Amino acid sequence: MNPPSIGSSLADLAPVGLAELIDRAALQTRVDRKYLVPLDELPDLLDRLAPYVRVLDIDGERAFRYESVYFDTPWLASYHCAAYRRRRRFKVRTRTYLDSAECWLEVKISGARGSITKHRLPYRLEDRGTVDPGRGFVDETLTRESICPGGSTLEPMLVSSYHRATLLLPDSASRVTIDTGLNWHDGRATLQLPGLAVVETKTRAAASPVDRLLWQGGTRPARISKYATGLAALRLDLPSVPWRRTLRRHFRIAASSTGATPIHVHHPDQEASCV
Repeated sequence: MNPPSIGSSLADLAPVGLAELIDRAALQTRVDRKYLVPLDELPDLLDRLAPYVRVLDIDGERAFRYESVYFDTPWLASYHCAAYRRRRRFKVRTRTYLDSAECWLEVKISGARGSITKHRLPYRLEDRGTVDPGRGFVDETLTRESICPGGSTLEPMLVSSYHRATLLLPDSASRVTIDTGLNWHDGRATLQLPGLAVVETKTRAAASPVDRLLWQGGTRPARISKYATGLAALRLDLPSVPWRRTLRRHFRIAASSTGATPIHVHHPDQEASCV
């Protein structure tokens, strides 16, 4: 179901099919820029983008339900690599497209100058809460990228869900995703941000027209990771310097209103390295 706040704006955009979108802008290696945009500003943004973009359309639907389960070592090696801005960082998750019941196991590698490389393996829906059936794929990918998670178990740490609309910018072969209905839970607490959207541009390197339009309106890229920022908002004792401004402006109020409390996790410093 298309989110009512932007459903009419999405309906006015020219469509693009999934096969063409993948063919023109798969971008498995890319530069991502993320923005936090108030939900009530999205219709105007989409209206201004209408001449330049096409929206992913599958059987008349233009926003789709996503669920991501994020995995980490018991001492949160992936999280700490992000918190301490290590040069090489990794993220392991299952990504489920709930409307089609399609599932993938994904390993994302963050490299130099903000580049992102994503490796994917088709996965069974019933296994999305564990990496065990795909652990060989995860280890092989991390070894090939010269990243080692320490040979430890990888446990589910956080689940995020949201609705996503995807735009194609044909002239620049870039993509934009718009995530609304943001929700996180870690088995102990839940966090929702109903008034915000995460707008993410995915380009080969250069800024897209969407980036420039947002900059002109005074919106700058935000430090946000659905895994790391969401976990930091729910576990208030974790180091969170890279996302401090984002947490203070957008997450802390929501966390307090939903009753999230500090969760203390033992994570020895010597175990926090991911390389």
